[in-house]
Amino acid sequence: MVRESGRSQERLHRTVLKPVRRKQKFAIGEIKMARFVCHLFSLLLLGLTQDVKADFMDKLAKRKVCADVDCIYVISIGRVVDDYIAPDCRFLNLKEGQLIYVYSKLVRERKGGEFWSGSIYSEEPMDEMGVVGYFPSTIIDEQHVFQNTTVQLPTTVSI
Repeated sequence: MVRESGRSQERLHRTVLKPVRRKQKFAIGEIKMARFVCHLFSLLLLGLTQDVKADFMDKLAKRKVCADVDCIYVISIGRVVDDYIAPDCRFLNLKEGQLIYVYSKLVRERKGGEFWSGSIYSEEPMDEMGVVGYFPSTIIDEQHVFQNTTVQLPTTVSI
């Protein structure tokens, strides 16, 4: 009789209690997943309600000198005499000895420095090759001037 009751309890345990425990574990997993989704959705809503602000950078100059009205022809080529680390995305990072094509020269205003725009020239492929950006004129030694006649144009802001 003791064996029979032990067997019946074992059968009861296998047939009823194990599946119930599995269902409980599954339900707990579903609850955790629902909480995770709820938190994720809350973070998404919080992110969408935030204002996105962009800071416009000051113009470097009001006028520039170019070889042509579109500023697409090279004025001169120069060699970098000192390393230069760009302060923001408008400028190029330059290394001593690199060759630079100069496309425009910003007209110096009262207190401002004189900046030129150009691109890095290299025989070997490199990351910044072909990217046009600004750099201080003081770190460039002009090697050859291609265009002596220049056009003075207003700088523009494109939005």
